[in-house]
Amino acid sequence: MSDKRVYNILFHTHTISGIVISVLLYVIFFAGSFSFFRDEIINWERNNTVNNTEALQMDFDVALDSLHNTYNLDGRDLEFSKHFIEQRIGVMMSAPKDSLAPKTIETPGYFTLDTKDYSKQTYFEQYTLGEFLYRLHFFAQMQPIGYILAGFISFFFLFAIITGVIVHWSKIVSNFYTFRPFAKLKTVWTDAHTALGVIGLPFQFVYAVTGAFFMIKAIIIAPTVMLLFHGDEAKFYDDLGYVHPHYDYANTPLNKDFSLNYYVNKTEDLWPDFDVTQIHVFNYNDANMHVLIEGHLKYKTKYNATGEAIYNVSTDALIHEKNPYQEATYLDGVKNVLYRIHYGDYGGIALKLVSFLLGIISCLVIISGVMIWGVARNKKTISEKKRRFNEWLVRIYLAICLSMYPTTALSFIAVKLNAPASMSFIYSFYFISWLVFTVFYILKKDNYFTNKNTLLLGSIFGFLIPIANGVSTNNWIWMSFKNQNFQLFFVDLFWVILSALTLYVYFKLKKKPQA
Repeated sequence: MSDKRVYNILFHTHTISGIVISVLLYVIFFAGSFSFFRDEIINWERNNTVNNTEALQMDFDVALDSLHNTYNLDGRDLEFSKHFIEQRIGVMMSAPKDSLAPKTIETPGYFTLDTKDYSKQTYFEQYTLGEFLYRLHFFAQMQPIGYILAGFISFFFLFAIITGVIVHWSKIVSNFYTFRPFAKLKTVWTDAHTALGVIGLPFQFVYAVTGAFFMIKAIIIAPTVMLLFHGDEAKFYDDLGYVHPHYDYANTPLNKDFSLNYYVNKTEDLWPDFDVTQIHVFNYNDANMHVLIEGHLKYKTKYNATGEAIYNVSTDALIHEKNPYQEATYLDGVKNVLYRIHYGDYGGIALKLVSFLLGIISCLVIISGVMIWGVARNKKTISEKKRRFNEWLVRIYLAICLSMYPTTALSFIAVKLNAPASMSFIYSFYFISWLVFTVFYILKKDNYFTNKNTLLLGSIFGFLIPIANGVSTNNWIWMSFKNQNFQLFFVDLFWVILSALTLYVYFKLKKKPQA
C-alpha cells in the first residue's frame, strides 16, 4: 500500500471519528472543565467556607452520639468518607447485626452529614449544580448507558488523537507556528485547529486514556471475573483492594468507653502530614468492635502514598497498619495515579485553573474541527442536497455546543436565586434552557450569529452571577474577600474574569467572508 493511500486512510479515519463524537466530546470537555471547580462551586452554592483540605475534620464522638440518638448504632457497621472539599461528608450505615433487633429500626443506607451542625440529608436533598456539572461530564444523567457511552467517546477520542498526530506529524512543528488570519476560511480554521491541538495534546491524551479507563472498566469486569477468577466476584474485588475486612459480631456489649476521636488522633500521630479521608467502624458497641482509619499523605509530602490502620477496640491494639511512607505497590500506583491525574486535584487552585484553560482549548479544537469539515464540504463539486445536509449538521452541532456557555452561566444565577435548589429544579432548568437556546440558534440559521450571541449572553449572565450571590446572601464579592471566604470569592471572581474575556472576544470577532 502506498504512503499516499495510508495517509488518506488515516486522514479520513481521523475526520470521521472526530465528527461522529464531536458534540458529545464537547459536552464532556466543557462540563469537565467546570468540574475542576466542583468543590468551590458547591461551597459557593451553599454559602459555606471550608478549610482547603481533604482530611476529615469534625468531632467524631459528637457525630456518633447524634447518629446513635437517631438510629441506634448498636451492632451496625459505619463508614465516614470525604471525597471532596466541602462541609458535608458521606455516611454509610449497615443494618443491625443483632438478630433480635426490632425490625422497625431504620437503616438509611447512604446520606450526608454536616460537619458543623451534624444535620443529615439524603443525596437527592443536597444535590447541587456543581454535582450536576461533574456528573454531566460522564453522562451520569443518561443511565444505564451514560458511563459506557462516555467511555467509548473517550476511546474514540484517543483514536482521533493518535491518527491526527500521525497525519500531521511531518508538519506538526511548522504548522504550529503558522497562522494566516487573512487567508480563506478553511485555512483559518485549519491553522487554529492545528495550533490549539498541539498546545492541548498532552492534556487531551491523558484525559482520553484515563476517561476510557474509568468508564470502560465496567464492561471488562464481568469477563475478567469469569475467565481469571472463575466467577468469584468477591475474590476479584479483594485482590484489587476494594474489600474491607470482616469481623464477626460477638453479640456481647463493649465493656469500655469508646472514643473515635482518640483513634483518629492516634493514627495521625503515627505518620506526620497524614490526612484521614475514610473511617470504618465494625460492630459498633460490640466486644468485637474494630476501627479502620484510611487516608493518604499530603500531596506536597508524597504524591502517591496511601495508608491505613486497624484497631481492636477491646484491647486498644493496633492489629494492622499500611505505612504510607513505604514504597507504594504497583496496584496502588495504577489506581491512585490515574485518579489523581484525571481529577487534577493535587496541585491546588493553580493546577485547576490550568486544567480549566486546557479543557476550554480542547473545546475550541473540537469546534474548529467541525468548521473545517463543514467548510471543506461546501463546494460546487458536491451535490446541493449533500451541501444542505452538511450545513444543517454543522449548524446543529454549533447550536448544541456553543449554547452550553449561556446555559451554564444562567444556571448559576438560577440556583442562587432559588436556593436551596432541588435536584429536579436543576435538571429541569438546565436542560430546558439548553434546549431553548439550541432550537433558537438552529432556526436562526446563522453560525456567525450563534457564535457571537452565545459569547454575549454568556458574558452578560456571567457578570450577573456575583450580583445574584450578593443579593441572595449579602456576601458581595468585596465582603467575601474581606472575610477571607475563599470559595465564595473565587467563584464570583472567576465568573467576572471569564465574562470579561469572552466579552472581549465578542467585540474582536469579525465576520469573515467565505472564499
